[in-house]
Amino acid sequence: MAVASDDSTDVEKLYQYGENLNESQDKSQNLKDYEGIIEAAKGSIKAKQLAAQLIPRFFKYFPSLSERAIFAHFDLCEEEELGVRVQAIRGLPLFCKDTPEYVSKIVDILGQLLTAGENVERDAVHKALLSLLRQDVKASLTSLFKHIGSTEEPCTDEIIREKVLCFVRDKVFPLKAELLKPQEQMERHITDLVKKSLQDVTGAEFKLFMDFLRSLSLFGQKASAERVQELIEIIEEQADLDAQFDVSDGDHIDRLISCLYMALPLFKRGASNSKFLNYLNKHIIPVFDKIPEERKLDLLKNLAEFSPYATPQDSRQLLPAVVQLLKKYVPRRRTGEEMNFTYVECLLYTFHHLAYKTPNATNSLCGYKIVTGQPSDRLGEDFSDYYKDFMERLSTLEDLSRATSKKLTQGITEHNKAMAAAKTEEAKDIVVGFSSLPFL
Repeated sequence: MAVASDDSTDVEKLYQYGENLNESQDKSQNLKDYEGIIEAAKGSIKAKQLAAQLIPRFFKYFPSLSERAIFAHFDLCEEEELGVRVQAIRGLPLFCKDTPEYVSKIVDILGQLLTAGENVERDAVHKALLSLLRQDVKASLTSLFKHIGSTEEPCTDEIIREKVLCFVRDKVFPLKAELLKPQEQMERHITDLVKKSLQDVTGAEFKLFMDFLRSLSLFGQKASAERVQELIEIIEEQADLDAQFDVSDGDHIDRLISCLYMALPLFKRGASNSKFLNYLNKHIIPVFDKIPEERKLDLLKNLAEFSPYATPQDSRQLLPAVVQLLKKYVPRRRTGEEMNFTYVECLLYTFHHLAYKTPNATNSLCGYKIVTGQPSDRLGEDFSDYYKDFMERLSTLEDLSRATSKKLTQGITEHNKAMAAAKTEEAKDIVVGFSSLPFL
């Protein structure tokens, strides 16, 4: 009973402090009342809940007690009692209503509180953060992104980092039209924050950020060539194109392929793909044999899709390596070994587009004489042996393609007959199983 009496006394005192402050014309003169409220944050559960309401309400009137008040309130955010924590979290945005200089500090604390395990507590944190984002989006975003990490302030707590990333993805990005105002200024600010945060991200995180940047008006379909090139440079840096290629580094290969896929839509919008093509030419194609089989096709597909957007200069540099790869995968004569038609398709597509961009290079590479009137046509030299070699390979490819097409057609015919003859579902499943075996 004594405890109950003490609880009641603490709460009564708090109500009195609050009433005194409400009635005071010059609240700054009621220093003792506010100190009493701060001290009550160490009292009973009910007193702590009431203090969590009163501390931020009168905070602006007592700058000399600001540090004590904020730390007392932060302690309430870590109380064991859920009701106290939730009340304290809900009160955090009120500190910034009339003292906006505290936005960064409060957002920083709320970012750490995103690790809350209780739904009601986490919901309170989300609402508090969104309230502060609407009040001062620039300061709030800057403070939030410090938890994601940058070269200046590397993130140290991975759990907090993950939670902040999830909040930014699920709550901030969908509200970009509402929050990022003035639009051009704030889109530039969040772009700069994102770029600083890309020093150490996973592939999924990088894709998340790039998808978001592409959704901004700054980089939209009407964006200038300069802005589109800015996105390409971000992707190039992530692909680590300045590093020496290590064929045993699977992570680097995966990252490169992922970046190639992300960059392709931007090349279609006029961005330069020279740096990627040069890297493929100097580092990837020379060691193509050593690259894991499951990654070769991805690289060749990207090379093929890049080729229509290559400059004549890049085409001239890359074409010799493509011709050599073609000769590797298209034999001069039938050997009885299976041909990888998908590889060859990618390489022929690439060859076609690169040769179209630099026709006077084909004579010295494969004997195709195309007159452009330039000395590089090399029309006075004899490349007939190259031409003969290349034509024999193309003839072999044609023969193998015709034979393979016939084999596939026969296989489809036999499959259809077997399916028609199958009377039960079990029998049909057996036919499907056999049909899934490769024809070649």
